[in-house]
Amino acid sequence: LTLLTGIGGIVSFGQAAFVGVAAYATAWVTAMNGGSAWLGLLLGVTLTCAVALIVGLITLRLQGHYLSLSTIAWGLAIGLLFGNVEWLGKHNGIPSVPPISIGSLSLIESWQIYYLIWAIVCVSLALTYNLLDSRVGRALRALRGGDTLVESLGVNVFAIKVACFVIAAFLAALSRWLYAHLSRFVSPTPFDPLMGIEYLMMAMVGGAGSPIGGVVGAGIVTLL
Repeated sequence: LTLLTGIGGIVSFGQAAFVGVAAYATAWVTAMNGGSAWLGLLLGVTLTCAVALIVGLITLRLQGHYLSLSTIAWGLAIGLLFGNVEWLGKHNGIPSVPPISIGSLSLIESWQIYYLIWAIVCVSLALTYNLLDSRVGRALRALRGGDTLVESLGVNVFAIKVACFVIAAFLAALSRWLYAHLSRFVSPTPFDPLMGIEYLMMAMVGGAGSPIGGVVGAGIVTLL
């Protein structure tokens, strides 16, 4: 959300829905079909980015509060879907999600997956800062100045917005893949728009203009 809202200027209250898509995808692969957690990651990321691309193509032409309201609408719709699909466990969710395994090492204990989580956070931050220093990243930063400014520089505003939207969804997919295999249980509750608002608050508290602000804000809000 620091990338999407703080830098790109796209206010989204529905990010929790993308988080849920990845969590349910990996739970379905592993807990319900006995597949690998890494296969769950592949499906979760692919499906989340595909959903984000479709939603982005439909909604990102909207401006101002119309865009924000639309993110609440599709966030509600996707969240309700999780609780009403029979083969996803409805409101009971999907239990017995297995831990992530790296070779023969199974990351069962929370302190074991802790290191994997921080490794992914650090790599994600490094790649995000690298993106922001690129030509695409400079176009992303310019979005806050308004569409007219960006278009005057010869940049396709809609394409940049969609790219930012999909990248943010990709990061959300990574986070909830880890979450599903840490908690070992997936249900619809953590993926409603209220959680999306909490994510946005984390970004704002930590400083939405910088990717590291997302990490700082998440820490502060969680501790509080």
